[in-house]
Amino acid sequence: MRTTTAPETVAELIARRWGDHRPGLMYEDDAGRRVLTHHRTAQEAAARAALLVDLMPPGAEPHLGVLLDNTPEFPFWLGAAALAGASVAGINPTRRGAELARDILHTDCRILVTERAHLPLLRGLDLPGVRLLVTGTEEYEALLAPYAAAKPGEAVLDTPGPATRLLLYFTSGSTGAPKAAICTQGRLAAAGSALARRFSVTPQDVHYVCMPLFHGNAVIADWLPALAGGAPVALRRRFSASAFLDDVRAYGATYFTYVGRAVQYLLATEERPDDREHTLRLGFGTEAGAVDAARFAERFGVPLVEGYGATEGGASVQNTPDTPPGALGRAGEGDDLAVIDPETGAECPAAVLDAEGRLLNGAEAIGELVNRGRSLFEGYWRNPGAEAARTREGWYWTGDLFFRDAAGFLYFAGRTDDRLRVDSENLAAAVIENILARWSDAAAVAVYAVPDEVAGDQVMAAVALRAGAGFDPDAFAAFLAAQPDLGTKMSPRYVRIVPAMPVTATNKVHRVALRRAGFLPPPSFAAGPDPVWHRPPGATAYRPLSQPDLAALLSAYAAQGRADLLER
Repeated sequence: MRTTTAPETVAELIARRWGDHRPGLMYEDDAGRRVLTHHRTAQEAAARAALLVDLMPPGAEPHLGVLLDNTPEFPFWLGAAALAGASVAGINPTRRGAELARDILHTDCRILVTERAHLPLLRGLDLPGVRLLVTGTEEYEALLAPYAAAKPGEAVLDTPGPATRLLLYFTSGSTGAPKAAICTQGRLAAAGSALARRFSVTPQDVHYVCMPLFHGNAVIADWLPALAGGAPVALRRRFSASAFLDDVRAYGATYFTYVGRAVQYLLATEERPDDREHTLRLGFGTEAGAVDAARFAERFGVPLVEGYGATEGGASVQNTPDTPPGALGRAGEGDDLAVIDPETGAECPAAVLDAEGRLLNGAEAIGELVNRGRSLFEGYWRNPGAEAARTREGWYWTGDLFFRDAAGFLYFAGRTDDRLRVDSENLAAAVIENILARWSDAAAVAVYAVPDEVAGDQVMAAVALRAGAGFDPDAFAAFLAAQPDLGTKMSPRYVRIVPAMPVTATNKVHRVALRRAGFLPPPSFAAGPDPVWHRPPGATAYRPLSQPDLAALLSAYAAQGRADLLER
């Protein structure tokens, strides 16, 4: 394998760690915290690669599913697949029943690696042709034992090259079955090396992996740049806001990634005098929001770098030192990014921002981010319809809302699925969320559409309050009135106070659950009382949504023949 030039595959990145006896993998098990060298982790990957070659049925797609928490076995099998020329499908443990079986079978997995804790999820599922490997069992250890002396490159299903598939990672979506995005070794090796250069990763760094490895963020933005830069990774089995700083200090972590509401959870922990006593120098992720990013930097002394680059690889936005607060950056090298009105196909006008960076013309400036140049998108596994939708008219349509300022800097405004249409005006949920996040009593905010009584949508917000805070409707209304960039149609008609924001396994807001609940009695996603407040048309004050109010709403829907919109 190549050892002196820039690595073209993840297999090369793994092989380069052979003979490197510096720390490579840190984790905690029943015996306490443990450290393995880079050489040992490469050795474990090589052993599993050899086992994989012998177990994979002849003629089968070289795919294996991995249904694990963030245990050492996950990176071992990622490395094994890279060395063997196989592909890993990260299986989401929050999926259930037929949906879980569908993910495994859709990606043509002939081997499924799991652990005892997840065996109940598989009970009763019909998985024809799938061989189960249960880590931590005597049978598993006996299978691996004959391959202990394997070396990288000795056992392959197909010699890995830049075009060899390595990941089939499911993209999260609000509707329809998840799509398995194809990620090749060449693209992943390049991404890991680019991030290692961008963040000056060295063997003295420690990358803390607390986001789930079945999701692209943890692998592409955390594990791969550590591998490329020679830094060890420290695994947290599952994200824990309360254990975050303790882990960081114990491992000497210098870098971490985040997705969705993870930053809000960290900010919701009790403040301590030693919040700044740690080794972290950087956090990298997406969807923290400008307000929470500033709060995080102030409290913990750690800058958060917001990035944009979906697992699909169709478009990227690069943050540069001159990127203004709230912006993600400009188009990445080779990308021709535009903000397009999906209804007209025309490019949206530049955003008008006030002196404090607040958006003043969102209705005109917000559109879908489109890459009109070359795209690294490599398709979806067995889903030509979804591929065609992504690449229509020869462009790559990201499915994300953005706006661009006069200097060309791009700002995230949410998913196209999260757009609301109020009184014939299109609104972006993320823009409203960023405004509501300024409210000092809010620990987390999510904005989503509920149907208007006659036509279109109304704005509803779910709010999780900070510890010790209570919802003061008059203070909230006064806060809204003081926000100069909150348009009259953006103000929430309904507000649900939740004890905790419902989230997916990747810490993104579970908007499907919120939309389904609407302003009806709370579903199972939240425990305890879940009051809803509303501000009737023309009113200035919020009041509790009473049973007569709810009955009147349901009657209005029925009169319009729209009662089906409230089915859940």
